[in-house]
Amino acid sequence: MEWDDVTLAILAACGCVTLLLSQVSEVLGRLPQIIRAWREVRRELSGGSGTSDESGFTDGQSSGEDCP
Repeated sequence: MEWDDVTLAILAACGCVTLLLSQVSEVLGRLPQIIRAWREVRRELSGGSGTSDESGFTDGQSSGEDCP
């Protein structure tokens, strides 16, 4: 293996890591929107009877409560 091959392999690995980190950053940046959308879907599937208060949680839902 020559130095050119090693250099290209290192550059390719760095490019892959950079791409992976940028994609993870995009997903984490959109996570709050995804969570809000999922809550809305669950609310609609359960009949849409819950009303939302200022905190963004529906009736019977609190920030520390897990849904089944």
